[in-house]
Amino acid sequence: MTRRGGLVGVLLLLMLIGAGGRALWLWLDRPIERVSIRGELHHVSADYLRSRLAPLIQGQTWLSVSLGDLRDRALEIDWLAEVRLSREWPNALTFELVEQVPVARWNDDYLLNPEGEPFAFGPVSPPGDLPDLAGPAGSGVEVLAYHRRLASRFADLGLEMTQLRLEPRGAWRFQLDDGVWVMLGRNDREARLARLAAAWQRQLDSQASHIRYIDLRYPNGVAVAWHGETEPVGEDEAAGS
Repeated sequence: MTRRGGLVGVLLLLMLIGAGGRALWLWLDRPIERVSIRGELHHVSADYLRSRLAPLIQGQTWLSVSLGDLRDRALEIDWLAEVRLSREWPNALTFELVEQVPVARWNDDYLLNPEGEPFAFGPVSPPGDLPDLAGPAGSGVEVLAYHRRLASRFADLGLEMTQLRLEPRGAWRFQLDDGVWVMLGRNDREARLARLAAAWQRQLDSQASHIRYIDLRYPNGVAVAWHGETEPVGEDEAAGS
């Protein structure tokens, strides 16, 4: 065989291999027909997630779809904390999903996970026993951490903290047992909380149902607003009312 004939043969072989490879790719790259969902789900159903995932794979084919891009888009679905993807022969995708863990409500329209990161809960009803937290954008970590500290502190008094608010200017207020609001303010918080604990154990516990709110934003003492009164009065004055 001449040198020229050998080159022609090699070119023909490469063309045949290329054509065969393309044909094999087209045969394998078929439409995605099945989606499997794995993972421990406590708050959302597999049907809910399938309805959210279906538009992401519509028109996609098994080999051509980018698993990385698909994962990024899936992570935008409410309640998903992590997504892992794999192809399953011959035309299926498997989603391994890690669900968000809600630990608190956040600014009415969101929930917080244990890291203090907000996420939307969409049409899925969150658990009904979550504390209600609020604060400026980006303050979820701070508010959740302070709630944990205060909740433990008030649990020792037999009280549950049901709401905690961080105001834009840095003042704190919270609600105890779905009833009494406490204005804590910004400064000297530890000293103010100590005064509240002392006043609660000494007197206020037995009168909690009559209290509208407690104001701790004073150099000394505790001011109490009672239901039916327009102005708060000092704790000593309240004792005689």
